[in-house]
Amino acid sequence: MIDKKEFLLQSIIKAYIEHCEPIGSSQLKSMYDIAYSPATIRGYFKKLGDEGYLAQAHASSGRTPTTEALKQYWHGKLNFKLSFVDLRTIEHLAQVIGLTVFIKELKNDKLVNIINIQDKYMILEFDNFPITIKFSSALYRFLQDMIGLEINHIIKISKDVGAYELYEQISQFVKKRDLSIYNTKEFLRLALSYDFDESIINSFLNGEVIDKCEEGLYFEELLPSGYTAICHECNIKGYNSKMLVVGELSKDFEYFYNQISMS
Repeated sequence: MIDKKEFLLQSIIKAYIEHCEPIGSSQLKSMYDIAYSPATIRGYFKKLGDEGYLAQAHASSGRTPTTEALKQYWHGKLNFKLSFVDLRTIEHLAQVIGLTVFIKELKNDKLVNIINIQDKYMILEFDNFPITIKFSSALYRFLQDMIGLEINHIIKISKDVGAYELYEQISQFVKKRDLSIYNTKEFLRLALSYDFDESIINSFLNGEVIDKCEEGLYFEELLPSGYTAICHECNIKGYNSKMLVVGELSKDFEYFYNQISMS
């Protein structure tokens, strides 16, 4: 059973996320019809402040949860598996809440045929799309052995054996085709506010970051203090996909996930 101090901490975090302002003891009591007196609540607020979970600008102001408190709160709320999600709701709520959402479809197209166009170009025919690259006899022979393999395996093999031109062309095509970003403006605002290097900005916008992320929550290892990124694998429009949701810790991620999830 949750103890009184933990209950009050979760309550003030929830109130802060909903209202984005410091919360006082009387205000918190009336918001959630809490049975404890304002004096009791203030006593616990003092303890939570001493432990580093609440901050107070001055003696007469309300409290706000610290970055550490918000990180622990979302660890407990957002560490779950997603199944089917609604893309239209994602697009809408990213704007409303102030999040950036990166989505990459995890398609496993196979190479089914290679067409030589007069020793000038080759058309690589995959299950759902073609890619045109310059012809070379060595590369043509190499690709003959790749027929039937999934595109991700071809990308890996071409990199491992040093076929870098092939690796770059297929990789860039896949990144552009399979990556969608919703509310890019919010991410760029973050990047400019914290003076991100151009290479870091590009790693988000070209999909490299989402490729490297596994399911779970990310904090300072990926973003500035006060922000989080949540990575989930899910199903969108029938495709297995990977989704990375980026935003300030004070954003209402719980509402976002409740709204986008489909049974």
